[in-house]
Amino acid sequence: MAAAITDNTKHALRHRLDTRRRDRWPALTKITIRYRGPFAYIAGITSDDDTLPLFRLRHVGSQNQWAFALYLASKDGYENSLLPTGHPTGTPEEALDCAAGLYLNHPTGPTTDTPTNF
Repeated sequence: MAAAITDNTKHALRHRLDTRRRDRWPALTKITIRYRGPFAYIAGITSDDDTLPLFRLRHVGSQNQWAFALYLASKDGYENSLLPTGHPTGTPEEALDCAAGLYLNHPTGPTTDTPTNF
């Protein structure tokens, strides 16, 4: 069984996701993260205080590479998924861009500019 995520890694993950949210996803006012063993479950909070489950990350030993699973409302659960890079692992920022892009109607995710139309 994989080890739980360390406090240092949790702090780094929160900082990275909050920074990306502020920089690229203004429709999300906050990110919440729950932890269970090697998993981090990420949800976004909208300005209407709606909670949107977005994705799950599985710690694979590096703060820069995490396994990605997208939240699927149709099954009320997480499905291991590929990031737009075509890889099953990537950075937390890539995971947030992928999931937020899908759930906030910006399917390609932002590349350089903050999205303004959702």
